[in-house]
Amino acid sequence: MKLYTFPASPNSLRVTAVAYQAGIPLEIVRVDLTKGEHMTPDFIRMNPNHKIPTLVDGDFVLWESGAIMHYLAELKPRSKLVPKDRHERMRMHQWMYWNGTNFQPQAQILIWERFVKGLFNLGAPDQDQIRKGEEGFHRYAKVLDEHLRGRNFLVGDTVTLADHMIASVFVPREAAGFPMGNYGEIQRWMGQMFASRAWKKAFKDTR
Repeated sequence: MKLYTFPASPNSLRVTAVAYQAGIPLEIVRVDLTKGEHMTPDFIRMNPNHKIPTLVDGDFVLWESGAIMHYLAELKPRSKLVPKDRHERMRMHQWMYWNGTNFQPQAQILIWERFVKGLFNLGAPDQDQIRKGEEGFHRYAKVLDEHLRGRNFLVGDTVTLADHMIASVFVPREAAGFPMGNYGEIQRWMGQMFASRAWKKAFKDTR
């Protein structure tokens, strides 16, 4: 099974961490976005969006990190990455959708302005956009921090796909200058996630 990835990509890391927690070996294929390797005809045939991560399992090709995470979890249901209880499973989906529609888009503004622009030589950060991103980050980080109070995981008593998905947003927190100071619960939970065997291996194998 091959995962086409870019080392700095949080979306790639979330998939890799899920695979390693589930005990699924991956062949990591690095796609250098800075050299335009995602725009080659061969890659676009796999993923017409020319984005990473992209998973290739035999003749089956799958893109979008959330879909890939679900695919891997279904291959190894004993990993308990998806709760059996219906209500907990729906809560997991709730937090994954919340991340995709609310939290990550705001965090992505800061990632783009303070990190990605520099990585690709796209000019100076836009301070108006940074202010917008910080406002949005605070709005949703408060929700997450409060929810995590008294909890080790987002849903139930074990790590689910939601934990991996949202934790990945914090991978570039330093480079993107996330205003983390007031969010002790997030920092506690994030530290726990990144100290796990799955995340340690993901960080090591995608450097």
